[in-house]
Amino acid sequence: MEDPFQERSIGGVVLDDDEYTVEQSYFRNKYKVYDSAGDLVLKSKQKMFKMKEEFPFYDADGNVVFRVKAKNILDVAGDYVLTEEGSDEPLLILNKNFTFFHHRWTIKQPNGTEIAEVDSRSAVLEALRSLIDFLSFLPHKYSITSPDGDSIGEIEGHFSLRDRYDIRIHDTGSVPKTALVAGAIAIDALEGN
Repeated sequence: MEDPFQERSIGGVVLDDDEYTVEQSYFRNKYKVYDSAGDLVLKSKQKMFKMKEEFPFYDADGNVVFRVKAKNILDVAGDYVLTEEGSDEPLLILNKNFTFFHHRWTIKQPNGTEIAEVDSRSAVLEALRSLIDFLSFLPHKYSITSPDGDSIGEIEGHFSLRDRYDIRIHDTGSVPKTALVAGAIAIDALEGN
């Protein structure tokens, strides 16, 4: 079987830009993802009334290109699987390690090899958000690091009427940028920020 990480696209969508903006709609978990030129590259809408959380991601033409689905029913902290449309073979495993003070996601290859971690930057702010609903409007900030601890990017929210996040990716080393960006976008959607 060919290694999916050698591919430069997922479902025909290439995500090799250095910066993306994710905008959430006002009322539902619907997202639009734009590249640095302002072009729409992905859309997503959470499937409602599903026992397992599921987000299909569509290209700009409305074709499903990949899906992120929870492995378990009503999982607060657990694994999510990113698969290319039309395949049951996982491309990425997104593992959520939730604590009261910290949100940490590990992005892994299907064989368990860790390729990146996405960590919330402020333990105090995360704890306050968990305790006081009113503070949930404050934008989140995450660091993206390699397994060696090197910074490879960040996810940073903005103050706005609807949630808006920038995903910036630096040098990813041997990790294909498309896989990393898809994982970061999926994590932002799963966090429901």
